Amino acid sequence: MDAADLDYRARTLSGCIPASLVTRLLELGHEREVEFQAGRGEWFCALEWARLLGDRRQYEQALDVLNPYIATGWWRAAQARAELLKDWGRAQEAIELSRPYAQAGDRLVLEFFARLLARHGRAAEALALLRPGVDDWFIARALVDVAEAAGQDEEVAALLETRIEAAVPACDDPDCHRLRLEPSNAFDLLATVRERQGCVDEAIALLRRREITSLNGRDALADLLARHGRIEELRAYTDSEYHGHAAQSLAEVLEARGDEEGAIAVYRTFAEKPHGMGSVGHLLAQLLVRHGRSNEAIAVVRALADSSGGTEDCVVDALCTLHAEHGRAQEALAYLDALKERRDGEEEWDFLQIRLPLMAGCGLLDEAIEQARAHPEGGTWYAAWSLSDLLAEAGRTEEAVAVLEQHPASNSPVLAHRLIDLGRINDAVRVLQNRPSAEPADDPWARTYSNEPPF
Repeated sequence: MDAADLDYRARTLSGCIPASLVTRLLELGHEREVEFQAGRGEWFCALEWARLLGDRRQYEQALDVLNPYIATGWWRAAQARAELLKDWGRAQEAIELSRPYAQAGDRLVLEFFARLLARHGRAAEALALLRPGVDDWFIARALVDVAEAAGQDEEVAALLETRIEAAVPACDDPDCHRLRLEPSNAFDLLATVRERQGCVDEAIALLRRREITSLNGRDALADLLARHGRIEELRAYTDSEYHGHAAQSLAEVLEARGDEEGAIAVYRTFAEKPHGMGSVGHLLAQLLVRHGRSNEAIAVVRALADSSGGTEDCVVDALCTLHAEHGRAQEALAYLDALKERRDGEEEWDFLQIRLPLMAGCGLLDEAIEQARAHPEGGTWYAAWSLSDLLAEAGRTEEAVAVLEQHPASNSPVLAHRLIDLGRINDAVRVLQNRPSAEPADDPWARTYSNEPPF
């Protein structure tokens, strides 16, 4: 085994048995196959087999499974062993195992090691390890978390304040108000510390100074205002916030308080903005469904689909799924028929793919299969996935496998799943482990270029 090869296969899920299919093998009672493949370099098999042995209190055997992987120097294997040791109450062994990797300086390993120390009574040591990396947003985030366990909030706050004071303009343009700030999340992290200390007004003021207001679909200022019941301030912020994330925070608070109508009104008000419906329409629909108002939810998504540019496949899919979930699949099919008519009788595969399960649910499974086969894109690798699902639902698993076998490189996990269900374990493993040799890609920079089309 080679660390680089293991890492590549684990990251890309190529040329290996993925975790989902390891789980499937175990569900069907193929423990011996998982054990066998664990000894042949299949990382996800090894990981799951080690966990299973640990659950059976066969701790040393579990660790032995991982030893060949750790011997390559691959951190992910060492991390898995450390996590198992921690779960078994052997935290000191986990710490000693991880320490040499952390000393090498990789930020991911350092963060893991520091959190491991902090969780087991050594927060001061963790703080000392992380402190030099305060200018890195990732390390700084861990530093703030560890500071709470170490009782060193004020020290970390001082570090962050120093970094904020050291920020410089991002460019020479006098009209540019952006800052070159390291760490880039200093305002957010300092606000977290101040909120922990009970200085909510200061935390709010800090978050108002951020340049990036939303992260992963949440707005930290809106969530802070919501946590502290500052509803009127949150309402005011909702009026000015562009993405709809403040509206979401406000609606969630009101719903939690039993004010269903108030929550709905928040979303409807935001939806009246030029960009508003696209931002909160799906949230409003979900809220209406939660309160048994499916007809209104469907109307909301229908309005979104009928809006300018709304007939993207993801919006149409959401509308059709909502119809089907509430016993109105025929209406979904009628909508797709109308959409097809508006497009001169043409139906792209993305929209036919929405139609097929609706037809199957309405008792038109054979017709769905025929439409899938007859479509101009019906012979492509991506269509094979949907067609195989229909064939399997019809009990024609061998045909489903045959369809996928026409494009084995593109559909290997799906094909392997079907083969496993048929009991063809060796064939499934062979498909997954096949790594087709590709011709080396041409170096795009080695060619001459032209500013005349074609470029």
